[in-house]
Amino acid sequence: MTTFEPRAGTLRPPWPFTGRDEELELVRRSLSGGRPGMVITGPAGCGRTRLAMEAVRGTDCARAAGTPGTRDLPFAAFAHLLPEGVTLHSAVQLLSGVRQLLVDDAHLLDDASAALLHQLAVQGRTRLLVLVTDKTRPPGAVSRLWTGELLPRLALEPLTREDTAPLLDAGAGGPLEPLTGNRLHRLCGGDLRLLRDLLDALRERSLPTRDEDTDERTWRGPLPVTAALRERAAAVLGRACPDEREILDRLAFAEPLPLAADSLDLRILERLEADGLLDVDDDATVRLAHPLHGPVLRAETGRLRARRLTGRRRSTASALDAEAAELTGRIGRADVRTTPTPVGEWLVAEGEPVPARYAAVRARFSRLRGELREAAAWAREGLATAPQDRACRIELALAAAQSGETGPPIDLLAEHPGTAAWPPAARGDLDTALKTLEDTEADPEPGHDPDPGTGTGDPREAHDPYLAHDPYLAHDAYLAHDAYLAHDPYLAHDAVRLGAPQRAVRLLPSDGPLARHARALARGDGPALDLAAAELEERGFLLFAAEAYAQAVPVHRDAGAARTARTRALALARRCQGARTPALSGLVLGELTARQRQIVTLAAAGLSNRQIAERLTLSVRTVGNHLYGAYTRLGAGDRGALPWLVEQPA
Repeated sequence: MTTFEPRAGTLRPPWPFTGRDEELELVRRSLSGGRPGMVITGPAGCGRTRLAMEAVRGTDCARAAGTPGTRDLPFAAFAHLLPEGVTLHSAVQLLSGVRQLLVDDAHLLDDASAALLHQLAVQGRTRLLVLVTDKTRPPGAVSRLWTGELLPRLALEPLTREDTAPLLDAGAGGPLEPLTGNRLHRLCGGDLRLLRDLLDALRERSLPTRDEDTDERTWRGPLPVTAALRERAAAVLGRACPDEREILDRLAFAEPLPLAADSLDLRILERLEADGLLDVDDDATVRLAHPLHGPVLRAETGRLRARRLTGRRRSTASALDAEAAELTGRIGRADVRTTPTPVGEWLVAEGEPVPARYAAVRARFSRLRGELREAAAWAREGLATAPQDRACRIELALAAAQSGETGPPIDLLAEHPGTAAWPPAARGDLDTALKTLEDTEADPEPGHDPDPGTGTGDPREAHDPYLAHDPYLAHDAYLAHDAYLAHDPYLAHDAVRLGAPQRAVRLLPSDGPLARHARALARGDGPALDLAAAELEERGFLLFAAEAYAQAVPVHRDAGAARTARTRALALARRCQGARTPALSGLVLGELTARQRQIVTLAAAGLSNRQIAERLTLSVRTVGNHLYGAYTRLGAGDRGALPWLVEQPA
């Protein structure tokens, strides 16, 4: 659904309406039948007005809005609907005939308008849609609308990264590279109006640039500051006290700073914190409150001052090591929920080189979360500084394979026993993938070193205390030793994802979520698979959870439970950045035979009937017959519908 925003004097193209479908249905219900309406609250720029306008589209709805500076003018918000000199009593009588009324920015209403709104809610003849911004103090008559239970309240949260992606792509003129999208989402802090201003600023400088290899738009380097962004950052740029500005600039170049720093004046910090410009963390460190303020302050600082402030910045090496250690520890604890990694993100944002070893850890963490495009982006950052880095190359290949790509990008995986099953799986050849898993089940000979000079090859080396405390050595062990590959729990869990849970049950630690997934699938236990999927989702493994729900669909005996599992699998799959694994393809292709699934997957990848026949050693006529049968079962009209069915399970 695409609409133009009703703003005079703007030539901005329309944005798609995204991420609020459930909320839109709730609002429309509140305005139907005998219901009284609704109050919608949320942070600034979260899309309250757009949601309300979509809800009342095509209906007869009057509109009013509070404005700054009119709190002393009675009935200022309703001046266009009421005659001059009206009283509260007559205003209620006049507006009682309005069937539906939308009141925007109700926290800015004057007292008379707020009292009128409250009386209309009490009377109940007019359906009200009232919009209020969080962290404001609305008039008491407005807050009583929901605290007094006159109207239900819908509290909006900022749009997620996934829901913001269509807006970013529309504003940038094409798909954005994931790390660029993350940066913009982080800078806007959920404020979609600020996101508009950021995209406008980039377009003024012909940014982002298009990557010829991926066709994605990428932005690296400093923030181009426009008049609109200066206005957004006026709270920090306009501080007149030199000492206050000095602290703000220091934070912009070296945040976070320890609260105990000798050069930090606590009284100044208290003033800045009281004005909402600083945040003090639980670990007694100070940082700027809004993510936009640091980039704007850096961009507005003169060269000599910037050089002095940059000289105070601590080395990023130790901070990167700490971030990598935290991520590696979470991977080891089977907990990949989002964790702050500001130093790595700062390096990428500023266009600084990212060490390949750090990039490989970031790529693996993102891949395990199901963020496949983000994992590939981190791997490419590492390869930009070390083109032959083995860890980054394998992470890039794994992300490609689990996105359903075939050909040279994933051929590297065939060289390693722990990952060799993914190339045939990506091609839709599950028989070969499972046979590959069986062939690698036997452990390598003790002491075998597949890569001389990198270690002993003993899988127990991965549990060495030194390795356990060095994230890079631990990750090197993960990708440099084939012996360790065979014992890595996540690579063992790949057998579950490819449909061979019996092998994984023997290899996985018995008390972990991966093992519970394996045992549930081995037993064909639908409810247990649902529980395992819920636990995996709670721990951040979105792709694993989607696959577990998808695997539960055919084994559930209750049709309602199967539908619920399928719905959850599809919802999670949409958040996994184009993931296309055998378990997810089964959501759509589950009605096909194994041979039909294999042929359909190849056809969706663009192969002709003759090419498929040559690859699978079949006749062209047999391939055509299988495709015709698949079309009938899938409800597809022709080959053109197959990529959508395979790549977009929803």
